[in-house]
Amino acid sequence: MAYDQHAQDAAAIRARLAVITLSDTRTEETDKSGSRIKELLAEAGHAVAAYHLIPDDPARLGALMSDLLSRPDVDAILTNGGTGISRRDQTIDVVERLLDHHLPGFGELFRMLSYDQIGSGALLSRATAGIARGKPLFALPGSTKAVELAMTKLILPEIRHLLFELRKR
Repeated sequence: MAYDQHAQDAAAIRARLAVITLSDTRTEETDKSGSRIKELLAEAGHAVAAYHLIPDDPARLGALMSDLLSRPDVDAILTNGGTGISRRDQTIDVVERLLDHHLPGFGELFRMLSYDQIGSGALLSRATAGIARGKPLFALPGSTKAVELAMTKLILPEIRHLLFELRKR
């Protein structure tokens, strides 16, 4: 009975998420990955509390994420882009400095699922997740296929449960 109530309480949660696309070349019109995240959130009954498209700039990302983490209308943050290994890919470094708790299973599962789609190239992804100031934070690659994979197989199936657990404290 307690599990049923727990599941019902979690199912009732409608998350308000901030979406950040990191790209030196995309515009709002060409940001297919950010658009896909917003579509998937809406389809699942969640809300986009904020959307930002910024260049791969660690200082700017850090300031924006700090601001978003302090907002009461933001339950979680999703970034896309900047998770690879090029010199400009610094999203993960910024994200990891903000995390109070890492969720290593996210990156492990994401790379496992990615391997099924793209093979050994999955090892180049540094996608990660964790909890920052009591809020889930997910850093996804910029590829639309990678975003769809992470959202449909990992984030959307668990975001309500994750928020439920964090709110119990």
